[in-house]
Amino acid sequence: MNKPDYISFKDWELIKEKYQNNLEDILNKIDNGYPIQYLIGNVYFYNSIINVDKRVLIPRPETEYLVEKTIKLAKQIFNKKINIIDLGTGSGCIAISLKKELNTNLIAYDISNDALAVAKENAKLNNIKIKFYNKDITIPLKNNYDIIISNPPYIGKKDFLAENVKKYEPNVALFASDNGIYFYKEIIKNNISKLNKNGFMAFEIGENQKNELEKYLKSIGITNYKFEKDMVGKNRYLFIFE
Repeated sequence: MNKPDYISFKDWELIKEKYQNNLEDILNKIDNGYPIQYLIGNVYFYNSIINVDKRVLIPRPETEYLVEKTIKLAKQIFNKKINIIDLGTGSGCIAISLKKELNTNLIAYDISNDALAVAKENAKLNNIKIKFYNKDITIPLKNNYDIIISNPPYIGKKDFLAENVKKYEPNVALFASDNGIYFYKEIIKNNISKLNKNGFMAFEIGENQKNELEKYLKSIGITNYKFEKDMVGKNRYLFIFE
């Protein structure tokens, strides 16, 4: 069977090896929008192999860029062991990447026990020790942190979303109320006071959410922040400083 044009050579070789006995059925699934990453079972994310299946979102390049920016900023600011919390960890890709690159104590929350099971597998796979907790990320934190990072659900109910993403990836990790900015508001409002000296919050945001988020920040008196663009020039990141 010849390689379909929409599958890379590398992915095709992996799929052929893994599904040699039912390759036609697998191609039919892919034709119907089933994610190739779930079929292969892992993705490469910021120097780590991250296992993925239907329990977690597939990590995107935009999230790698959030990790890259956060690491760069942390190295500029801190000259000590830093305390980090990852809110809504999913597959654990952000937490694992930060733990590998920074001298840090790191914990991670997620409301989904299924996602936490995958995150724990990935931490073990990458020989990383992280404390994972099944917690609602909107609940105020008890402790202070140097970095509070989150890539929360941010798709609004009326926002466009590809049907295959909506159909196959976990909706609990995708959608948020209040035009997609509910979780940002809750995390910021509840935890801005939980930043240590020189600390910061780091978020991935939707490409059309800058104006609404900026309006919210000003409404609660937050002025020390900046938005940053992704690799194609869209506003996709928010950093808030202590």
